[in-house]
Amino acid sequence: MNTLADKEVKAIILDKLRKRGCWGGRYIPLNSLVHWLSKKVKKNGRRVRKAVKQLVNEGFLILHKGRETVSLNPTRSREITEFIARFLP
Repeated sequence: MNTLADKEVKAIILDKLRKRGCWGGRYIPLNSLVHWLSKKVKKNGRRVRKAVKQLVNEGFLILHKGRETVSLNPTRSREITEFIARFLP
């Protein structure tokens, strides 16, 4: 099985949140996101958590409730959709 690049992992995370409509005040638990994506991305969720941390630092994601939940940053919606389109088929 081929491994996913880091940019592809980030795009998968953003796409999952976009499809669920998690923008701004609507968020999901970080543990649930890691659990859902652990089937597609290997390394026991460490890689997903690392990608989430990088996306937060880049301003694409917002953390809520003491860093336990995550949502997309609505002010960067155009950049998020372009990022997903660039790295996912």
